[in-house]
Amino acid sequence: MGDQEADIARIKETARSLGRIRDTFAERANPAEGYGVDDLGSEKILDAFDTFADNWKIHRRQLTEELEKLHGITKSAAQSYETLDHELAEALRRTDKDQPKGAGR
Repeated sequence: MGDQEADIARIKETARSLGRIRDTFAERANPAEGYGVDDLGSEKILDAFDTFADNWKIHRRQLTEELEKLHGITKSAAQSYETLDHELAEALRRTDKDQPKGAGR
């Protein structure tokens, strides 16, 4: 069995970054909001903006939900790796303490 290493700091930073991205998506208003026929010059363009706005709301919500899931997964992974690392270190300390001085070295 080979040695495996997890970069816990990088996993934590990924979780924080995903949280920030999720928050940004959740807070962003519709980019087409506030425009009228006078601004755009055509009812067809206004209709296209309205369609975009409807799609944007749906897709933004879906993306936000997926980002929330990824944020949770990476945050959990970092916590699990950290807990496991501490438990393994403690087990090794106990094993070392139980070994007679100079034995097995």
